[in-house]
Amino acid sequence: MTLITDPTLHDRLTALAERQAAAGEVRGLAAADPVNVPMIRHWADAMGDANPVYTDAEAAAASVHGGIVAPPAMIQVWTMPGVNRRARQGPTPVDDVLAMLDGNGYTGVVATNCEQTYHRYLRPGDRPVPATRFTGLTGPKRTALGEGYFVTWNVTWYCDDEPVAEMLFRVLKFRPRTDRAGSGAQDGRTDSGTGEASAGPRPPYPLRPAVNEDTAFFWEGAAQGELRIQKCADCGQLRHPPGPMCPSCRSAARTHVVASGLGEVYSYVVHHHPPVPGRQAPFVVAVVELPEGVRIVGNVVDCPPSEVGIGMPLRVTYRQMDDELVLPMWIPREP
Repeated sequence: MTLITDPTLHDRLTALAERQAAAGEVRGLAAADPVNVPMIRHWADAMGDANPVYTDAEAAAASVHGGIVAPPAMIQVWTMPGVNRRARQGPTPVDDVLAMLDGNGYTGVVATNCEQTYHRYLRPGDRPVPATRFTGLTGPKRTALGEGYFVTWNVTWYCDDEPVAEMLFRVLKFRPRTDRAGSGAQDGRTDSGTGEASAGPRPPYPLRPAVNEDTAFFWEGAAQGELRIQKCADCGQLRHPPGPMCPSCRSAARTHVVASGLGEVYSYVVHHHPPVPGRQAPFVVAVVELPEGVRIVGNVVDCPPSEVGIGMPLRVTYRQMDDELVLPMWIPREP
């Protein structure tokens, strides 16, 4: 199918972006609930953040804070709009730009930049107010995901007119590719489902992980059929995702262990829309809890999404996505 592109789209997008940028900062609605300890506790539990100044009143009182404070990285949580977005947040200068892109086939979205600055800790009772400023539209650009536009905006959170945090956020809004490289089987199999390699080199898989000095050991292990978990070389704590420093003892010395490859579904979502290059919807993205005590995100394959549930026993499998990339995925196993 050939997508007919409106030849005036770029000019209309540019004009709209200029108007939205000229509008300046637009304040939204205050957080539906004030900063509160139960929500802080839920977030800290989910993130595995055991810092006592977030949940232990006695320890927090004895700290430099003099009382419980909220983790700075929670700043977005307090003003997330939820399902009824407009009623909870109100319009922002970004909405019309994103809507025009959606309406012209740029339905794919991936976040590319998120830079946050914190001016002070929030405390229970604070009620932050977000203010959004549209700052840029760049494109069209040809990317591995497809042709798209980069959209950038800034959010500042205020408490009684005092700025407490800022965020620069940028997304790529793209037209999902329809060629084989962009819509291949999600689990690394051929279209026939036989699992046999196709003749000749495979096209590059479009969603490639970021590999750096912190994560290289993990992807090298996957290529060898090993599920590797980073381990602090000093205190022995296991952690995932990998990072440069132990969150427990702050040591930068690290090694790894090879996990058993067993796990169970801790949480999951079934993705239906928007289209994702390299994935065939619907597909399952799960948080898998390992017996080693860490959690890892991955796809559950080889079973209908309707059969996936919390606590489902899984074992790891490895799928060759192209000539270089191997991804660990998860398949059902007997308890």
